[in-house]
Amino acid sequence: MNFEGLDPGLAEYAPAMHSTLDPVLDAHLNPSLLQNVELDPEGVALEALPVQESVHIMEGVYSELHSVVAEVGVPVSVSHFDLHEEMLWVGSHGGHATSFFGPALERYSSFQVNGNDDIRQIQSLENGILFLTKNNLKYMARGGLIIFDYLLDESEDMHSLLLTDSSTLLVGGLQSHILEIDLNTVQETQKYAVETPGVTVMRQTNRFFFCGHTSGKISLRDLRTFKVEHEFDAFSGSLSDFDVHGNLLAACGFSSRLTGLACDRFLKVYDLRMMRAITPLQVHVDPAFLRFIPTYTSRLAIISQSGQCQFCEPTGLANPADIFHVNPVGPLLMTFDVSASKQALAFGDSEGCVHLWTDSPEPSFNPYSRETEFALPCLVDSLPPLDWSQDLLPLSLIPVPLTTDTLLSDWPAANSAPAPRRAPPVDAEILRTMKKVGFIGYAPNPRTRLRNQIPYRLKESDSEFDTFSQVPESPIGREEEPHLHMVSKKYRKVTIKYSKLGLEDFDFKHYNKTLFAGLEPHIPNAYCNCMIQVLYFLEPVRCLIQNHLCQKEFCLACELGFLFHMLDLSRGDPCQGSNFLRAFRTIPEASALGLILADSDEASGKGNLARLIQRWNRFILTQLHQDMQELEVPQAYRSAGGSYGISSFCSSGDSVIGQLFSCEMENCSLCRCGSETVRASSTLLFTLSYPEGRNSDKTGKNYDFAQVLKRSICLEQNTQAWCDNCEKYQPTIQTRNIRHLPDILVINCEVNSSKEADFWRAQAEVAFKMAMKKHGGEVVKNKEFARADRKEVGSPEGALLCPSMEELKNVWLPFSLRMKMTKNKGLDVCNWTDGEEVQWGPARAEEEHGVYVYDLMATVVHILDSRTGGSLVAHIKVGETYHQRKEGVTHQQWYLFNDFLIEPIDKHEAVQFDMNWKVPAILYYVKRNLNSRYNLNIKNPIEASVLLAEASLARKQRKTHTTFIPLMLNEMPQVGDLVGLDAEFVTLNEEEAELRSDGTKSTIKPSQMSVARITCVRGQGPNEGIPFIDDYISTQEQVVDYLTQYSGIKPGDLDAKISSKHLTTLKSTYLKLRFLIDIGVKFVGHGLQKDFRVINLMVPKDQVLDTVYLFHMPRKRMISLRFLAWYFLDLKIQGETHDSIEDARTALQLYRKYLELSKNGTEPESFHKVLKGLYEKGRKMDWKVPEPEGQTSPKNAAVFSSVLAL
Repeated sequence: MNFEGLDPGLAEYAPAMHSTLDPVLDAHLNPSLLQNVELDPEGVALEALPVQESVHIMEGVYSELHSVVAEVGVPVSVSHFDLHEEMLWVGSHGGHATSFFGPALERYSSFQVNGNDDIRQIQSLENGILFLTKNNLKYMARGGLIIFDYLLDESEDMHSLLLTDSSTLLVGGLQSHILEIDLNTVQETQKYAVETPGVTVMRQTNRFFFCGHTSGKISLRDLRTFKVEHEFDAFSGSLSDFDVHGNLLAACGFSSRLTGLACDRFLKVYDLRMMRAITPLQVHVDPAFLRFIPTYTSRLAIISQSGQCQFCEPTGLANPADIFHVNPVGPLLMTFDVSASKQALAFGDSEGCVHLWTDSPEPSFNPYSRETEFALPCLVDSLPPLDWSQDLLPLSLIPVPLTTDTLLSDWPAANSAPAPRRAPPVDAEILRTMKKVGFIGYAPNPRTRLRNQIPYRLKESDSEFDTFSQVPESPIGREEEPHLHMVSKKYRKVTIKYSKLGLEDFDFKHYNKTLFAGLEPHIPNAYCNCMIQVLYFLEPVRCLIQNHLCQKEFCLACELGFLFHMLDLSRGDPCQGSNFLRAFRTIPEASALGLILADSDEASGKGNLARLIQRWNRFILTQLHQDMQELEVPQAYRSAGGSYGISSFCSSGDSVIGQLFSCEMENCSLCRCGSETVRASSTLLFTLSYPEGRNSDKTGKNYDFAQVLKRSICLEQNTQAWCDNCEKYQPTIQTRNIRHLPDILVINCEVNSSKEADFWRAQAEVAFKMAMKKHGGEVVKNKEFARADRKEVGSPEGALLCPSMEELKNVWLPFSLRMKMTKNKGLDVCNWTDGEEVQWGPARAEEEHGVYVYDLMATVVHILDSRTGGSLVAHIKVGETYHQRKEGVTHQQWYLFNDFLIEPIDKHEAVQFDMNWKVPAILYYVKRNLNSRYNLNIKNPIEASVLLAEASLARKQRKTHTTFIPLMLNEMPQVGDLVGLDAEFVTLNEEEAELRSDGTKSTIKPSQMSVARITCVRGQGPNEGIPFIDDYISTQEQVVDYLTQYSGIKPGDLDAKISSKHLTTLKSTYLKLRFLIDIGVKFVGHGLQKDFRVINLMVPKDQVLDTVYLFHMPRKRMISLRFLAWYFLDLKIQGETHDSIEDARTALQLYRKYLELSKNGTEPESFHKVLKGLYEKGRKMDWKVPEPEGQTSPKNAAVFSSVLAL
């Protein structure tokens, strides 16, 4: 409310007068108020005023129900009905807040908000209350605890706030701007300019923001841009209050007279449909406050400061009979508010009293209020009376005399056993980072637990619910109790929570504290992220794939190599496999195998992910094997080391994928006539074949995993087959023998039904019992140790000899296997542990004896979760070479990879499968010392020739349409050279969002963008500013929106049949950018972070010069390239559409200007003053460039004449 023109007698209430409250009656207080209250000389307790026991309230007619003292003698400055609970909030001129519960106005809480300034507005939120004072915004819980305290500039004089959505707030006052504050980050996000002297009242509808100015004007502003759409000049003096309902706006205020301001008894009413005033409404009181109270009709309540209240229709005539009188204790009414249910009115006067008027005896403040939480009652420190008739009476309440007899609680030693607390295991992060000096280890504190506090668990089973995990829960299921959910938190499906800034404010570090890179899951068919990580952490595969390069447009081996290169460069930031998955979707075999999921099936989890990832595993190995066999490539794609740059890896025969994964088999078919047929074949992986009749076996027969694996490799089965001797189909015995063992043993588990799951569960139980007996324990029926049997587990000796029970549960899979080729083409497979010794000697002699040891390297599991449809995660044993590159330590460690969540785990967790929610899908075993068998050098296969001239895919492209000049051999970029870059994009899939119940929008899945044009311009030399790359990217996917206004791309520009542009493939342009990155150039552009993300490139930060951040002040808005070019360069660009050549050249010029203004970065203070001037100018201009009188395209500039001459 605007307080100009009010009674000047209010000036006597100085703030210092209200800092303390004396227990005597204030001189300003009406003595009749406390006529039945006795004042204790030692202290006074002011409660609700006495009200007669029976108050007659007529239904539908407002009458006074209660009055209460908020703060004696201190004027009430604001009142507010809580929108979530049955409470009334009152703020005083002394900065004190008080809340009252229910229509009886029982005091609920009371606390000081500000020690100096009055409270000017109150707004209730779900978790607390917002209080606005002169230059301070404070968010406090309903009990008085501070949630945040946001200090504004001392020059601010705030008067009103408006909650636009659940997390955004507008704050205005007597200054030339309105602030937009994000309640989640507690930061100022926007600053909107308004005319002087400012805004004191704000309202909102679904069409406009309404801002009331002290000058008497009311402006209507756009909800999105805050631009003034219309303005009403209501009063010549000042505005007091206004309200909006439906299509009507009513306002009251002051008019200018010769003697000063006078209260205008005519209410101004405006029709928002026609945007014009209708007949003013004459009232019989001096209006200071007004509110619409819509019930059956659109009634207006008009309140005067003297306590008169009149109801009338905004389009009718005011009737003097509709006036009632509020009896304020003080001379003036200071505040007025209406409850959300329209059943209650609240008035606050200048003596600190609050009056509640209602239209029913038992009103409710809100249509649907939640229950209010009350403080616990005080417990009296005295013994309660004892009732001997109660069987559950605690006997400890009875005083017991000292006795020497044996107590009932003293159990004999024969019936009890000590159960010492077991020492907790040392954190895996501590062991990983420990450095030993002598026999003492030193490691930094990971700070994963509270200092000097260890969780005390009574049962071993409690460890299943680890409440000390530092991985935050995914946004899915955040409101559920974690202890009631079967799936462990770190295994649940993780999703990215998008905000207004997209991904910029999403904290991936919460989910990944390592230096390894995760993969983002929002891309279509990203279910294979876990398998991409498995292939990446196979060192020979990683090096082989990165050395590969071919001419095929959609080659999975090439795209996988580009993705592996990004994973190598990343320092913990997540990557995305968008280009790899784009090529994957174009492979016909992938679609035929059902590997390409529709978005609806992927989101709902309809597909069987376990079967899907096993089919994908077979497909990718086969596809990579085929891609690597193609040895004929053009010279432009050859590296210095030969074709593909992988001559050290493979011979002229089979591919290296074949050498790593292929296993030579001998298939024998024996007919009952005695005819035998033998043929040779090879396979890249094996599928587990489980014993028959396993479901009928109730005795718990033990099958070693090695036995099942041997049976699956050397498979024998009866089937119908063609016999050449019998010349018809006959029952035959098919047997398979192995000739050569692979270096990497890949196994699909095929746990696709309850039968296979029951088999794994039964074998894990048998293995658990055998392990307990092996370590000297006995297994009881509930599958736990008896306390007496594991009393020594906590001892050092016990810790070495007996692993914990949790490490042995649900384990059937061995960490190592020993495999031997026999002389009669047979195969021996057995489980192998590090404690055993191979009788054939060291690993160098393995091949002579045909003995190989395989170590488990990765397990891919299917997480069953009915809430999210399930997900796929991987346990991967990361080798020493990866830790050496990323962290500089020589170490091996198991990690969990769950899309962008990466966490170190204990090795036993990788082989524990609780079949209720964690089902094995794929196993990877590798030969011991595998890396020593291969040359692991990576030679970059991308050469400078990719930057030379190339033909366009477009049929209609002519030389006259060429917009760039390729680099000459003498122009090849060097380390540190500048290259201006800009990219334009088109939309493939629209954004998926939902509207919450409060009307705010929540982004579920962002729009999928695809790069359509990439431009690079020279950054130095005689041809500076002339582009050497201007490629339009051909796409085979359907484009939903060309975004022509922002990209300049028109329909047909990307179609090779009709395009007149220089059209290339994404792979061709990608190679050019990769070469520039690898050579070490520095890219200059505007908003390069998004450009590189959509192009799917990982660029080191020291090679990016982004003008968005060069001309940016902390906690301020980002500035557009168009405004920067107009302000610093006096250029007016992006008139009708965007042009990437124009934008890239402008970014280069801005960077030169930045170096000039900052003296090459040596004078940051002077440049800071330049930025302040920039932001001041931007706010005055509303960040809009003035329209040019005659704009000419930069393509007509002199520099382009030189291009055409060249």
